[in-house]
Amino acid sequence: MSERRNMHLYHGGHKGAEAEFGRAALRWSVAQTTISYNGHQMDFAANVEELSDEHLEKGQVSMEFVFQALGRRFAHAQKLRRVINSMFHVVTRGKESFAIGWILPDNHVRGGTGWGVELSKFFNRPVHVFDQERKAWYSWENHEWVPSTPRLPNAAFSATGTRHLTEDGEWAIHDLFERSLGALPASEAP
Repeated sequence: MSERRNMHLYHGGHKGAEAEFGRAALRWSVAQTTISYNGHQMDFAANVEELSDEHLEKGQVSMEFVFQALGRRFAHAQKLRRVINSMFHVVTRGKESFAIGWILPDNHVRGGTGWGVELSKFFNRPVHVFDQERKAWYSWENHEWVPSTPRLPNAAFSATGTRHLTEDGEWAIHDLFERSLGALPASEAP
């Protein structure tokens, strides 16, 4: 089991998977930082670091690059720009990334979650996705998704995911923390 000494979760606090990762970190006493920016609506926040507009822009990439990396376009790209920029700051602070969502047949991950996954690949971070349809974890290895049973590292890690978190996705987060850090006392279990 991992120790908590060097663990630190970075996330955006968005509704769904990111908020649940934050709540799990709180239950298991894992340090965490919620990356935010002016106007950002969070469902869960702990130790919030609000990025200035200037700092947020350091995560700026061409939306055309985002579209190419994800293999699709988004109707509301301008609304997503700040989320995409903030994801750069979440991913680059972690040594490993975890996401909850759906892996598509083209090996991309559905929706905005896919950008965090693609950034993790780009920065050569180990990345793991719990596919809510297949109800299993997958890790990106040798340019393909392979079934896995990941553990949280004793280091900084990032988390992202769908706002449409299913019971299976919620269970996967709880199980990941339990597998890595041990069971919570019954009085603290979700």
